[in-house]
Formats: sequence, C-alpha cells, structure tokens
Amino acid sequence: MVSYLDFEKSLSEIEGKIRELNEIRLSSDNNISMDDISKLEKRSQDWLEEKYSNLTTWEKTQVARHPNRPHFSNYAEVMLDNFVILSGDRLFGEDKAIIGGLGKIDNYSVMLIGHEKGNDTETRLKHNFGMAHPEGYRKSIRLMRLAEQFNIPVITFVDTPGAYPGIGAEERGQSEAIARSTDCTLSLKVPVISIIIGEGGSGGAIALAAANKVFMLEHSIYTVASPEASASILWRSPERAKDAAESMKITAKDLLKLGIIDKILDEPLGGAHRESIQMISQVKSHLKDTIAELNQLTEVELIQRRRDKFLKIGHNL
Repeated sequence: MVSYLDFEKSLSEIEGKIRELNEIRLSSDNNISMDDISKLEKRSQDWLEEKYSNLTTWEKTQVARHPNRPHFSNYAEVMLDNFVILSGDRLFGEDKAIIGGLGKIDNYSVMLIGHEKGNDTETRLKHNFGMAHPEGYRKSIRLMRLAEQFNIPVITFVDTPGAYPGIGAEERGQSEAIARSTDCTLSLKVPVISIIIGEGGSGGAIALAAANKVFMLEHSIYTVASPEASASILWRSPERAKDAAESMKITAKDLLKLGIIDKILDEPLGGAHRESIQMISQVKSHLKDTIAELNQLTEVELIQRRRDKFLKIGHNL
C-alpha cells in the first residue's frame, strides 16, 4: 500500500486516479484511453520534480521518517552476501535497536553495523524504533574491535531519533556507552564509513558516525536533537518543531556546507522509498569505491585523518 506524507495530498489524488483507471481498464471492456492515463502519469512526474526540488527542511524531515523508507535490514539483505549477525555485548544482553555482523560486498569483507527502526508495529516495538540502549553501543564497540583485529573495514548505517532515554538505560551507563563508542570509532585502525540513511539524532547517531567518510542520503537529516525536542527546549512547545527544523541546519545540503559530512548521495525522484532497490544499489556501488579508496591509507593515516576531520568542524564558520 502506498503511503503519502501530509504535503503529498495532491500527488495522492493524481496517483489514486491513475490506479483507479488502470483497474477499470483491466477489469472490463471500456473506452478508457491510455492517453488519459499517460497524461496523469506526466502530471505525477511533473509534481514530483517540482516539489522534491524545493522541499522545506520540515518536509525533508518527514521524508527522512517515511515509514516505507529502506531501513538497515533492507540494505543488508540486498547488499551483502553471507551476512552473519553477531549478537550481544558480552556484559548485559542483546539490544535489537542496533544490528551488526560480518558479510561481503562483492569481494570486500565488511563489518556492517546499523540502527534498525522496523517497518511495522511488531518490528518497531522489537527494535525499539531504532533507539538503542547502552548494550547496543557496547555491542558496536565489540564488533568494531573484532573487525580491527582481522583488518576488516567497518561500515555503519545511522537511522535513529536518538539513544533511548529510559531510566534503565541511564542506570546502565547510556552516556558512558555512547562516549566509548564514539572514542572507539575514532581510534580504529581500519577504514570506517558511515551513511545517514534516515534520521541521525543526537549522540545516539554520532556514536556510530565518527568515521573517515560520512555520507548522507539527499533527504535524510542529522541533528543534535530532534526538531520536536529542540522546540520544547527553545519555546516550551513541541508544536513549533517546524520552526526548529528550519533554524537548526539539519539537511544534507546544510551539513555539507558546514563540513560535517563529506558527500550527499542523490535519492530517486520522490525519495528513497519510491525506488528502494535503486537506492540500495547506488549505496552499494558508492561503498565499494570508498572502501577501495580508504584501503590505500596506512593505519596511522586513517586515524589521523579521521581525528583531523572532526577537529576542523566549526573552524571555517
């Protein structure tokens, strides 16, 4: 079933009419012309081109959160051969908000780690909507150190509204786990590549994104706090989330300009959710090129360039 965002009402009406005409044409003898359908398809294409080239920050936030947007599990299933999931932090337990394991992207062995939000009510609850507990970040540390031991590149996929803020998570050292995960990512002797595929929220995102190369999908967002949380802090009103989003510089274009990310990966027209396989294939191709590039660097160069990259942030403002 097609899911439309609030600002896509006009598109839903056009495409609804297209589906209706196609169903009538296929189910009975009638005089519906393919020209009529083609004209509507042209209107749909024109609407997408016009709207998606001029999205506001709040509209991009909605696209980044689209329920049909490909998630970590979708990328892993399509991109990787022989993906073996590795579970548990060896300290407390398993956290399903972060999934990680070993696999191959064609000829490259990789350690793939990422937030998983889930795609329906059951899986969203199972994965806690992508909000990790300390165990998730400690598991990530364990897997990153394992990859380092065998000289395997680390690839992380970021898609979280933020780390889980529950009492239990805080009691078990949430902030400490995030800090240690960030430090581990910065100090790895192997290539580290991070891609923000949806939301990159707060420390829960940076814990997996202190990488040699940080990429964002065109309509993803990366922020110190969600627009809703920021609006609550600034104006005591989460209803002003739209205003907060516009002022926070959270889009891929904003962050590329600020030097926080390295590259924007274009999405299919209408967002990654409209052509998921195309988007995943594009990401796979880009990852292969980046692994080949980073494999040319020594351990010392990888660590130094990674640290320098983050120390420079803010110096050119």
